[in-house]
Amino acid sequence: MKAVDMDGLIDYLCDIISVPSVGGEETAAQRHVAAKMADIGLDIDTWDIDFNALRGHPAFSMSVERQEGLGVVGSFGSGDDGHSLILNGHIDVVSPGDETRWHRPPWRGTVEDGRVYGRGAADMKGGLCCALFAAKAIIDTGVHLRGRLMVESVIGEEDGGVGVLDAVLRGYKADAAIIMEPSELAAVPAHAGVTAFRITIPGKAAHACIREEGVSAIDKFVIVYEALKELETERNSKVRNPLFTRYRVPYPISVGRIEGGMWPGTVAESLSVDGRIGIAVGEDADHARRNLEEAVRRVAASDPWLRENPPIVEWKWYRSDPSSIPVNHPIMETLKTAYRDATGTLPRVEGKTYSSDMRLFIKVGGIPTMIFGPGDIVQAHAADEFVAVSELEKATKTLALTVLRFSGC
Repeated sequence: MKAVDMDGLIDYLCDIISVPSVGGEETAAQRHVAAKMADIGLDIDTWDIDFNALRGHPAFSMSVERQEGLGVVGSFGSGDDGHSLILNGHIDVVSPGDETRWHRPPWRGTVEDGRVYGRGAADMKGGLCCALFAAKAIIDTGVHLRGRLMVESVIGEEDGGVGVLDAVLRGYKADAAIIMEPSELAAVPAHAGVTAFRITIPGKAAHACIREEGVSAIDKFVIVYEALKELETERNSKVRNPLFTRYRVPYPISVGRIEGGMWPGTVAESLSVDGRIGIAVGEDADHARRNLEEAVRRVAASDPWLRENPPIVEWKWYRSDPSSIPVNHPIMETLKTAYRDATGTLPRVEGKTYSSDMRLFIKVGGIPTMIFGPGDIVQAHAADEFVAVSELEKATKTLALTVLRFSGC
């Protein structure tokens, strides 16, 4: 695909990185993308998302409260005599955190040493730009597409997938979909699920000078935490899925926040921990939740204080089910051969331990969906996030060839 405008792609990626789009503040970036889609030559549909109308749907999940949200889809092709295909990317990004930890400005695309740096470069404005410029390459060559291509820019992926849910319910469905999450250019037919929890551990307050008169919730947390680590080992020892052999811990249990105690001179009377448990492909989320609840009950039964004052487990914030399609599904096979013809080698085929909007396409829309995109999840959410220019080029050429072959020309 010599028609791919890599200079334009890099310039636009830097432009869209410069438009902050932290969850809940995505509208300016969405309007920016819609304008670019129109400039490319796509037919544009933009609409205001009605969150209240979505709240009753069983797949609704939105951890960030939003005052507004915009849906954006650009389309091309007749749709008369070929397969339809969705290329999907999310515009929302996580906060850059402490910006002093960045060596380059997070809200300015910086091209340096064959990489583009900035918040969202890998996760996943880079992948979204690949889809836009794959569509541009096809349009610029004057190809008549017998099927229909839809490029979606959605909000809310990082906190539950409200953008994709709304687009599916609006009627955007296709014979297949590709999500350009950072996959290191691997062809991904499966990803793990995740569900978030809070565990509250009781203690007994006392003056620190007579701490043995109290019961430290911090000490009791250590016991519970060791039980969680043992559960993680047990659950992952049972993994037999060949798509996940790359990972030593494909379904981790991770504690991300701890809050406890009220004063340096007082024994901590309570402590809460927030975390997430990975859900195996093929596993029901409720089964994973029962595993964790039972592990906490077992360890509580072994400790005199916790036996009488059991920890409380709550399921909060988000739940994302695991998803998969057959490794030999036509969209997988089409993309693999397109990648081979664009790069000279076949892509790796593997599962990913992160979750994505793939589950909503499959379970709500009935759309066979895979993941393929530039960048490494290691860079996502990190300071000095980057994506390699070489991966952007390979991804764009692969997507363009995939569209032409899947949707027909």
